[in-house]
Amino acid sequence: MYTDNSKNNRRRSGDRQDRKPGFKSGYKPKRYDDRPKSDAKYENSADTVAETNAADTMENEESSIVYGRNSVMELIKSGRAIDKLLVRRGDREGSITVIAAECISRKIPVIEVEKAKLDSLSGGMNHQGVCALVPMKEYSTIDDIFALAESRGEKPFIVVADEIEDPHNLGAIIRSAEGAGAHGLIIPKRRAVGLSAVVAKASAGALEYLPVAKATNIASALDELKERGVWIYGAEADGTPYYDAKFDSATAIVLGSEGFGISPLVRKKCDFILSIPMRGQVNSFNVSCAAAVLLCEASRQLAGIK
Repeated sequence: MYTDNSKNNRRRSGDRQDRKPGFKSGYKPKRYDDRPKSDAKYENSADTVAETNAADTMENEESSIVYGRNSVMELIKSGRAIDKLLVRRGDREGSITVIAAECISRKIPVIEVEKAKLDSLSGGMNHQGVCALVPMKEYSTIDDIFALAESRGEKPFIVVADEIEDPHNLGAIIRSAEGAGAHGLIIPKRRAVGLSAVVAKASAGALEYLPVAKATNIASALDELKERGVWIYGAEADGTPYYDAKFDSATAIVLGSEGFGISPLVRKKCDFILSIPMRGQVNSFNVSCAAAVLLCEASRQLAGIK
């Protein structure tokens, strides 16, 4: 149960020599603190909010952690199941209040814990005072991605990440893909980063909306996409400038690993190779930056925007 242990009043430390007449000796008048306070006061029933020490037994292999205020807020908006919400003890300001109140209204247990607990759960990352324990996100299938495109009445628009190793890059790609209106992401089962709390945080909540499928073999997955009428565009340094490409049919954009780019076999499966011309001294963008550039252009053309 949330209780506020802070004292809203204080007494003066001693008698004043010039105290006003009428005060008895030893009387110490109260002085109320008029500083603005958060009006967050969580009134929860015992069946809604668990005991604080229950947080010590909550991690298990069937759960994952989403941390950071924006990520948790998007998690709530998405309607995905949340097992528990952990907030930093004594933190009652700003969006923390909104997040906790929303969880309480949905009968999601809200637990106050020490900062060290949140640090441990988030792996020392910037949790901003809040972590949500959620059931492990299930991977989607390629069929799910096509079904989403069909439900929107749109041409399939898919992102394929070939052996991305940095979770921050994968999260940023997911954020750009969802923002550009892509219907899903395909990643390999091996030799690449999978979904994690770091990926979720880097996606700024976009992971809650974008289907992510795992493929045993990316080259075989591209063969399947081609059989279903999807044109494959690979991103490499020696390709055609991306602004000369035509994205007017079902589209998949393939992004290679940070150090080696697209693997040779995957490159052979691409119908087109695109590049982003560089004007400065560096010879390439970070893969997540390149993803944002290519996805925005593909999104513009697929939407019929001139």
